[in-house]
Amino acid sequence: MQHRIEPPVLLSRLVVFVFAGMAVVLFVLFMTLGKMFPLNRPEIFFITTKPANSSSIQITELPASDENVDEYKKAFVMEYVRARNEVERNTSIMRRKWGNDGGVVAMWSTPAVYKAFTQTDMYNAIIGDYPDFAFTCPVTFIGAPLVLKEDTYTVTIRYYCESNSGPTNKKDYKIRVVLAKDNDRIIDWIERLNNPLGLKVREYTVLNGNDPLNWISK
Repeated sequence: MQHRIEPPVLLSRLVVFVFAGMAVVLFVLFMTLGKMFPLNRPEIFFITTKPANSSSIQITELPASDENVDEYKKAFVMEYVRARNEVERNTSIMRRKWGNDGGVVAMWSTPAVYKAFTQTDMYNAIIGDYPDFAFTCPVTFIGAPLVLKEDTYTVTIRYYCESNSGPTNKKDYKIRVVLAKDNDRIIDWIERLNNPLGLKVREYTVLNGNDPLNWISK
């Protein structure tokens, strides 16, 4: 009976063995997680893409009776009027939208129309004079654009500006928009999302009064 192990001693040895096994398993687990998720060694990755600015899309004229094209042109006129007149509090967004480097107003305008736009009071206030704006100018359309003749539309908007001191008087403006028609125009690849048909506004005329963007000097 000299080699007989007493029950308490046997139990204690089993407990030690179990805890030692658990320690080994936890050590291996933490080592594995450390290799998979280096939480104490953050790594930053940058994914960049290079736009294919050298590519271009050649467009051709669709039948004038195509209802889809007519509806697209009406929607284009409304989006142009909104982009040209709507003012947001975020000056960075406004400068990106109204700027001549990829801005949608420049992209959708002929050079002469865009030049006239850059001479308005509101444009110069946002682009140059004031670093921050404390007001907004929403655009509300009164009905859908009316077709006067091919590529010539009139649209009516209700316009006002609002700041911390209150809103200006609301006024309705009737605007004539004439689209440029150049079937041989090649669309730059960078324009493909914002101007897939290559439309340009070649005439923008406020028919009743001054341009709403010139209210600052009034």
